[in-house]
Amino acid sequence: MAGTAGKVIRCKAAVAWEAGKPLVIEEVEVAPPQASEVRLKILFTSLCHTDVYFWEAKGQNPLFPRIYGHEAGGIVESVGEGVTDLKPGDHVLPVFTGECKDCAHCKSEESNMCSLLRINTDRGVMLNDGKSRFSIKGKPIYHFVGTSTFSEYTVVHVGCLAKINPLAPLDKVCVLSCGISTGTDTLKTLFQNPSLILLFLCVFIDKNISGLGATLNVAKPPKGSTVAIFGLGAVGLAAAEGARIAGASRIIGVDVNSNRFEEAKKFGVTEFVNPQHHNKPVQEVIAEMTDGGVDRSVECTGNVDAMISAFECVHDGWGVAVLVGVPHKEAVFKTHPINVLNERTLKGTFFGNYKPRTDLPSVVEKYMNKELELEKFITHSVPFSKINEAFELMLKAESLRCIIRME
Repeated sequence: MAGTAGKVIRCKAAVAWEAGKPLVIEEVEVAPPQASEVRLKILFTSLCHTDVYFWEAKGQNPLFPRIYGHEAGGIVESVGEGVTDLKPGDHVLPVFTGECKDCAHCKSEESNMCSLLRINTDRGVMLNDGKSRFSIKGKPIYHFVGTSTFSEYTVVHVGCLAKINPLAPLDKVCVLSCGISTGTDTLKTLFQNPSLILLFLCVFIDKNISGLGATLNVAKPPKGSTVAIFGLGAVGLAAAEGARIAGASRIIGVDVNSNRFEEAKKFGVTEFVNPQHHNKPVQEVIAEMTDGGVDRSVECTGNVDAMISAFECVHDGWGVAVLVGVPHKEAVFKTHPINVLNERTLKGTFFGNYKPRTDLPSVVEKYMNKELELEKFITHSVPFSKINEAFELMLKAESLRCIIRME
């Protein structure tokens, strides 16, 4: 790749020209990286509902033409001025949120919400000069969340790249750069509240890595504890995986789709509750099952009713509930103050409290050490030329994760 450094690269990319229309494989020009930027060759990428949501352009400002994609694995091709901790040949995961290491958030041990590189879905250009690095015959093509991995080559801010073990299989660990989002059927049906369909907004943070981190880094269930997982889409399964890794003795899955239970068993779920099968609030059902409530709960849907249930089902005195999903902007969380005064704790999380550059390499090592299983999240694989098939699988809710092979 040394021969391409500093030069424009012509390669194939899947370009979205219009909202909801099939992506078109085009030859694009990818400019060299500028200061604090890295150009990388994408080997594997995958599709999640963030891409689908913005491709459909429902409920947000459309920005086209655009190259989507934000979870991937690749190899550094060249680096821009000032980049010292990455070099050509390094294996990396691009991440939709970054870590500049200089702002107050990055310097804090308690936050991972970088002031400079926090996710921005409206920006379609690079921070350095406000311009795109993609073009077709001189026409700029917009970036997406600073990554645009549906291209054989892309340019990313160095703060949004995690350097990982070169022995890690990129076709597996690529899902950790963002991960697996919650299935749309759960979002639409949980507690039968279709008016909250705009909860698709939770795709920004309800990823596999967020579900995993929400359990391991925020809920922190003690070994032998009881954990309730609300929503058994992919992010809920990731949260269950975290509970399994932590050594929880009982993992109770909550979902209105009873068919999800069999799949959830693979991720450590031991019991299942369908709220529709009971004539009382599900938090009361769980409290009866667990002698007063679970030790920890993780809410993975963004439905405010599920959030309330997740909080009220934890045990008084020590119970901790963690919210992963993002509700409708006008939704209101209501609970009696006594639930707080009785020493229940409510927490939120962004990207599982992981600092991308600092923490992701260690998550990859968990996979390499067989502590974390990723294969069971990956249900399909297609070549880059058939990327639209991945969209079809996602829209039909037929896949957890579809890996797109760039070569």
